[in-house]
Amino acid sequence: MGAATLYIFSGLPGSGKSTLAQGLSTEFNCAYLRIDTIEQAMRDLCNFKVEGEGYRLAYRIASDNLKCGVSVVSDSCNPIELTRTEWQKVAISAGARFINIEVICSDKAEHKKRVEKRTSTVAGLKLPKWEQVEQREYHAWKANRIVVDTAGKTEKTSIQELISSISKWNKQI
Repeated sequence: MGAATLYIFSGLPGSGKSTLAQGLSTEFNCAYLRIDTIEQAMRDLCNFKVEGEGYRLAYRIASDNLKCGVSVVSDSCNPIELTRTEWQKVAISAGARFINIEVICSDKAEHKKRVEKRTSTVAGLKLPKWEQVEQREYHAWKANRIVVDTAGKTEKTSIQELISSISKWNKQI
């Protein structure tokens, strides 16, 4: 059996990131860690403003799973270089592989429509408005990654494209 893999998702809200992350987790039978769920639980249970604590907790949970040989899908906006690097360090320190996956929606009108029409699947989570998505800090990527553009595609097509890209990625290493 090969080493566990950490699938590190990133992308703006409404890009299709959680849909693809959940699909991949199901397809590959991975543990699934969603930052929105972790952070909302911390708000609800601890009654404090969550900043970086959700990510730091998720890093620890991911590490535990990876060390047990369980692959992990991390689902978060992962907008800045710092968090991207930290996820990679988690995999390396656990002796696991990692694959960075950026999900985008290149059609601005479609992206806006998704953001405006979606409903939260995390109890109590307040979703961002389109203006907040547009203004969100999101650093350009420097590291190698798989990019999946969900614009004009069905969920099934996007998941199939992602799985195919992972297969090609694995053949390169």
